[in-house]
Amino acid sequence: MKATKVNLTPASCALDMGDGSERGLYVNQDYLLQKMRKVHRGISLMYTYYPHDKEWPQRVSVALPENKAGGAWNFPYEDYFPYQGGKNGDRNAEPFCYMKDIRQHGMDVVLTMTIDPHLEDEYLIEVAKDLRSYGRLLLRVNHECTGSWFCFNKRATYQELADFFVRFANIIHEYAPNVKIILCAGMFQKETGKVEMEDIFLEAHKVADIWSGDQYLSLHWGWPNDIAEKENLAITHACYDVDEVYEKAKGTLMRLREITGQDKPFVLSELNGDGDVTGAWEQANMMRHFMERLEQDDEKWLSAFTMYQFRDDGRLGCEVTDPNNPEVGIEQPLLGAYRKEAHKDFFSTKAVAAGEIELPAKLRWGGAEDAEGIEIPLHFESNPCFCEAYFKDELKDMNLVLELGGYWFYKKPGVPFVDMMSYFFENPLSGKADMKLHLYCPPKDGMNHPESGDPDTTNGDWMTNDYTVLPALPEIRIRCFGEEPSVLKRY
Repeated sequence: MKATKVNLTPASCALDMGDGSERGLYVNQDYLLQKMRKVHRGISLMYTYYPHDKEWPQRVSVALPENKAGGAWNFPYEDYFPYQGGKNGDRNAEPFCYMKDIRQHGMDVVLTMTIDPHLEDEYLIEVAKDLRSYGRLLLRVNHECTGSWFCFNKRATYQELADFFVRFANIIHEYAPNVKIILCAGMFQKETGKVEMEDIFLEAHKVADIWSGDQYLSLHWGWPNDIAEKENLAITHACYDVDEVYEKAKGTLMRLREITGQDKPFVLSELNGDGDVTGAWEQANMMRHFMERLEQDDEKWLSAFTMYQFRDDGRLGCEVTDPNNPEVGIEQPLLGAYRKEAHKDFFSTKAVAAGEIELPAKLRWGGAEDAEGIEIPLHFESNPCFCEAYFKDELKDMNLVLELGGYWFYKKPGVPFVDMMSYFFENPLSGKADMKLHLYCPPKDGMNHPESGDPDTTNGDWMTNDYTVLPALPEIRIRCFGEEPSVLKRY
């Protein structure tokens, strides 16, 4: 085998996946990868940080169970899981254990945090320091801030929230330059020709690294306290026209460019249809239509969107939580429809040839959209019955992700082989074929370390890049139908 070097480059529109919130538990990345057959650009986690509250650091619905009857936001702070870092925090607790899991599997962390807007700088600086070891992390702070339902809206005016975002963004830029901060504020209003509260949040839009909005195609916001029936329409749930939602999101970006004089990535940080409102089949159809419009739009205006979410306690997920066991998911039609769209070239990263390479090779991992890897050519005489990669000696203890035909596979440290036959189960070959296997080296423990940065750079680049030496190539075992069988056939 003659390996060559490749560079991993971004998709036309990146895909992130929501994994856990007030509506569902975190699902490990091994399970998610097996269901999706591909890595996402990022995995979105949702946490809350109110360290001065007397109930802290308990999840507030656990601390105040009597408040549940009043709805999801009838608490002193948001009912997300508590962020356990920050001042006097524990960097081995949540969400850091999950952040490591995400990055080991070759994806970036997209962290949403609802934060007490009156926190002192010393608390915010410690949060920034927490995030320095997690590469190109995306941080969304006090999302949907032009609304009225979140607890931080009840503690501060809109101007105070805007000023807080600017203050925290400046701290992030100083103490964690690897982190990009996302402002998720109002959307474009056709009636006024403006973005909601654009004057109040103008400076926040200017200081943000990424602009964002949350937009559902249908949503039952009254869940779980009522059922989405006609008599509750517009009171507890709604369904929107997909094309109108599309134009509203696109109009938001165009207006933000106009009022700021800037051009920044725009993302939809929460997007989905709610099966509680439409039923599961129409939920899948709505998402399919939205993704097809993105693919057909020549302007390529959307940088990424987050499918919210993978497993949901209601019907706002690719899986529904089994009410008998929260560790079990019930697959919905949305999962298959979304997965089919997600595997299209438009939503997929590309491996671009970068010349010859000699082993051992030092490979850079910058993130899910920017990494150096190895390409190994594979030849198949016919459809295979075995296609495996074996990792011996030094390779066995490495942390690797592999891609074949658009399907992604993970090799955990200590695991000696990867079975890639799941690709061929769904995509059998009809004859001879040549394929390319790509291999990348995400951080072994999910973190970047100062000593792993490039010593040739002036200050070291460890916060954004991690380097791993690949000593050799794996051994590839391919056996095809029609070759001499290894066992006697008896039927």
